[in-house]
Amino acid sequence: MNDKPRRPWLWTTVFTVIALAYLYPIALVVINSFKGKVYIASEPFALPTADSFVGWDNYLRGIELTDFISSFGWSLVITLGATALILTGTSMTAWWIVRMDNRYAKTLYTSFLFNLVVPFQMVMFTLSWLADYLGLNNPFGLWIIYLGFGAGLAVFIFTGFVKGIPYEIEEAATIDGCGPVRTFFLIVVPILKPAMITVAILEVMWLWNDYLLPYLTLDLKHYKTIPIAVQYLKGGYGSVDMGAMMGVLVLALIPVIVFYLASQKHIIRGVAAGAVKG
Repeated sequence: MNDKPRRPWLWTTVFTVIALAYLYPIALVVINSFKGKVYIASEPFALPTADSFVGWDNYLRGIELTDFISSFGWSLVITLGATALILTGTSMTAWWIVRMDNRYAKTLYTSFLFNLVVPFQMVMFTLSWLADYLGLNNPFGLWIIYLGFGAGLAVFIFTGFVKGIPYEIEEAATIDGCGPVRTFFLIVVPILKPAMITVAILEVMWLWNDYLLPYLTLDLKHYKTIPIAVQYLKGGYGSVDMGAMMGVLVLALIPVIVFYLASQKHIIRGVAAGAVKG
């Protein structure tokens, strides 16, 4: 029996067209980042010409107007810190839920699943007041808030992976003298590497591009992330410096794209492995 697809060229063409459709908006932003703002408005789909090409002026102006270095730094601190906290906390929680397997663990797991279906709009105004009241209106307090919102999906993914880890491996580590903490970090975490990278990619892409949660909770007089800083390119009467905005958007895209390209083989492996867990 021949398992090969009957028309591989057809599927290749279809997926190529889909890929180009997703890549086209990014390419359009890059192209327009080298054009004057007048030409961006009048000829948004045209390639830069001798008249419209402005070189790196848009990038330099965008960096200056948005205080990009500071915003980039705070975005990096928030993204890396919150991602590390989510990975550590939720992986340990998922391990405890699977290994305990009692009604308390099942109730906790159900609460995490419920977290996935609660709309953010239901808690956004209360959250803004609570962040100010508890002193969480800073990048480090935002780590805790992101942990609450990102825990549901992460626990769900990690639980499926932990179910596929043979318990005998952990028993052998216990016999060799490992306590629960050493067993988790020396035995469980290396096995969870595909899931860790999968969750990390999802969380990084969400945290780096998030606008609403930092805007509602941070003290904007002292802290701004890149998505918030981009909004300061708006002038009076709704005018926007599109050239500077395109330049800043390209700079903001680079870290996420590099991170994804470096980790894509791991996320594919993680999704494939997760399909047969649990």
